[in-house]
Amino acid sequence: MKKLKRITSALGILSLLVIVLTACGSRKSLSQQDVLQNDRANNTITWGVKADTKLFGLMDVKDNQVKGFDVDIAKAVTKRVLGKNGHAKFVQVTSQTRIPLLKNGNIDAIIATMTITPEREKQVDFSQSYFDAGQSLLVKEGSSIKSVKDLNKPGTKVLGVTGANSVANIKKFAPKARVLELSDYAQAMTALKSGQGAALTTDNGILYGMATQNPGYQVVGGAFTKEPYGIAINKGQGDFKAEVNKALKEIEADGTYNRILKKWFGNVPGFDYKEAAR
Repeated sequence: MKKLKRITSALGILSLLVIVLTACGSRKSLSQQDVLQNDRANNTITWGVKADTKLFGLMDVKDNQVKGFDVDIAKAVTKRVLGKNGHAKFVQVTSQTRIPLLKNGNIDAIIATMTITPEREKQVDFSQSYFDAGQSLLVKEGSSIKSVKDLNKPGTKVLGVTGANSVANIKKFAPKARVLELSDYAQAMTALKSGQGAALTTDNGILYGMATQNPGYQVVGGAFTKEPYGIAINKGQGDFKAEVNKALKEIEADGTYNRILKKWFGNVPGFDYKEAAR
């Protein structure tokens, strides 16, 4: 009788495990869930932003808050999607980590100086463009480098950031140059200062921010590519993408976009605010 009870008990436990495992197996992963529905339920959108890029997303050590153009646009979009009490949560990302974090469902969207490209569109969906950047060069004042053509010489080293579209671009425009890739912009700037490269290349908006932080360095050569920034969203999240695009149009129409643009770029030397305004 005791043996029968033990068998019955074991079968009961086994059945329970089967039910639990079946439930776990049928549960959708974070990236497959309806992002818009979840965000409305939680009244929160989780954004991936950079924390090392002045003007777009930079950590303020005084209060440990990330601040910049991307952050303010994300906050404005959040209010349009979720209402005036909607909350924007921010997770720090880099050019290398942003897509994996999105694909894994750790963040709902990326707003981190991310250029819309055909290659990236194979992995994620993009909103309409919210900032029209162009790739340029940052050099020390007095440098002989005046344009991207001056980099196209054997032995010339150019600094870039791993995972950024600018690295591939410089190989097209200056194929003879050697590209040294760093993990983030802070390291790239340090490398430029120490003479590890003749120029640092990325989008002009980012470079203007670096120039304001580092007297004695300047943006040169103008923009030699078009780099429209978009908000990246996981594929299969059509409703969420539609709401984000609607929100972007609304903040452009009511002047919110231009107020944010002027706040961050209105007084930046060399930046054409009127050309960028919408």
